[in-house]
Amino acid sequence: MATLPNPLPGLAADPSGRSLGLRLPPGRLVDVTDDGPWHEPLLWHAEKGAASGNWAVLGGPAAQVGLLPVLVDLGDGQGGPADWELDPAGVSYPGDHDVEDVLAEYWEGDEGEWDEELTEVTEPFGPDWPGLAPAGALTAEPGSCAAQVADSLCDGSRPWQEGPHLALVPARRSADIPAAIGWTGPLNHDDDVARLCAVLRSWEDRFGIRVVALGFDTLVVSVAAPPADLEQAEALAAEHFAFCPDVVTQDGPGSVGAYAKGLVGERAWRFWWD
Repeated sequence: MATLPNPLPGLAADPSGRSLGLRLPPGRLVDVTDDGPWHEPLLWHAEKGAASGNWAVLGGPAAQVGLLPVLVDLGDGQGGPADWELDPAGVSYPGDHDVEDVLAEYWEGDEGEWDEELTEVTEPFGPDWPGLAPAGALTAEPGSCAAQVADSLCDGSRPWQEGPHLALVPARRSADIPAAIGWTGPLNHDDDVARLCAVLRSWEDRFGIRVVALGFDTLVVSVAAPPADLEQAEALAAEHFAFCPDVVTQDGPGSVGAYAKGLVGERAWRFWWD
């Protein structure tokens, strides 16, 4: 995994972040991985739950020094990042993977696996990978859209156990955040999260997504260019199913076509892996 210079070690001696031009609340540096301490912090997160507006206030200045915001601790009963079995050593580089190859492999699965039940799940498509969805048209500025989605997760209306905490991650782009920390949430789907980040990069380019929140096995992204009609949404829904089958089969309506209806104009996409 190619990395940027990591400004987080400096926070050990300067926890306020003033030397970086930041004004950080009390927080914690996390270097815990599945194999023991990492050689440098993987992320910083605030000790207290985030409030509406925190993302906009801290996210912009932090990005200028190479730290990107993400909300963590999504109240899924699995604790915070120090408990997530992070595995940065097991992650490749997202740019080394072709998004179409990755999604086609997920879609087609193992040879001979396709059956009638799967055909029903993937309607209106069949066993052949249908290809990438066309890009959406931006109807919001991606950074502003991310801040709005983040605020919606911090408004107190959701039953988080502790509330999400604002975190900062050294990453080149928002889509790379899961790979930068060695996130293992999708382990049962793919043991190299960089392949999923290759998809996130493509969605960043085509749909203006930003990674807004991570839990133990949960991912939320904001969407600045959502599909405008059902035809566009169906093509995108095929990508969602390949990326995270559970959103259709376990946490959704049971078919790609039915799932697509909820994507039209939707500003936030939520994924989880069983």
